[in-house]
Amino acid sequence: MNSVISRPAQPVTVSTPRHPTAATCTGDMRAVLQQAQVYFANGRSVNTKKAYASDWAQFEAWCAGEGWVSLPAAPETIALYLTAMTMQGRKVNTLTRRLAAIHQAHQAAGFPSPTSTPVVQTVLTGIRRTHGVAVQGVDALLTEEIVVMVRTLPETLLGTRDRALLLLGFAGAFRRSELVNMNVEDLASRREGLAITLPFGKTDQEGHGRLVGIPYGTHDETCPVLAVRHWLAAAQITDGAVFRGLNRHGQVISSRLAGRAVATIIKRAAEAAGFDSTHISGHSLRAGHCTAAALAGVEERVLQQQTGHKSSTMLRRYIRAGSLFLENSAAALGL
Repeated sequence: MNSVISRPAQPVTVSTPRHPTAATCTGDMRAVLQQAQVYFANGRSVNTKKAYASDWAQFEAWCAGEGWVSLPAAPETIALYLTAMTMQGRKVNTLTRRLAAIHQAHQAAGFPSPTSTPVVQTVLTGIRRTHGVAVQGVDALLTEEIVVMVRTLPETLLGTRDRALLLLGFAGAFRRSELVNMNVEDLASRREGLAITLPFGKTDQEGHGRLVGIPYGTHDETCPVLAVRHWLAAAQITDGAVFRGLNRHGQVISSRLAGRAVATIIKRAAEAAGFDSTHISGHSLRAGHCTAAALAGVEERVLQQQTGHKSSTMLRRYIRAGSLFLENSAAALGL
């Protein structure tokens, strides 16, 4: 039988694991940590970070008013907060977004998130079942309404800008953020119309870019391509932001429009045309494009290519709205 000769065990030095922080990182790793912090800061869009900051500030203020700790927050505190906000009329979508902000704040501070605990999730489920999760949609502006609104606009520089914004936003199914962030350098003239490159978007946070075609319209007065060219020529804009503000003297100023200005422009044009603007918003052009295209029988694949929707879930809501009376069993009842 072979014998096994054992050797004396060598002393093993065990290092205590460390977490990577500014204090524990040295040399080249400190530069890596700093760059990681930059990537983390760019990990979410500016609008998302603003929304989270606003939601967290509101939660902090509420906790301070009640004398409770916000960070780290107890699950019971969050459950009461959700209940209080619901009693104030906040919608389920708003509560879900605020929970996301609370979750992010705890993670960033190194605390375990209390938002996924049973007490919080059970209360949120109860709110959903009691009040529902239906979203109050905006009014979709269809082609006929857009035409009336455009014809109502004055033949001034302000009217020229608003006409271009309405027609381009409707034809491209653009979000308001895509309209205000659009630069002249993003526009390319083609034989068929305009090819617009969107470098960033809600569904393209990594900047792959998306190309959107805007064909010439059937009529000159409602052609989005001609409207944009007319605006740029009249305003003498050759580079930078396409849509800009005007001062009280009707002169173009260099700063680009803010996102909220898009809603103001659409509402103002709708009111001037005699429409009720109560449920009209900056999303009404995009919603209108989807609904009008669905009414015209445009295939889902083609529509999704124009809108840039990654998921067809929201798109199908518009398609269902567009076919609400076209495909309706009640029409066959003979009433």
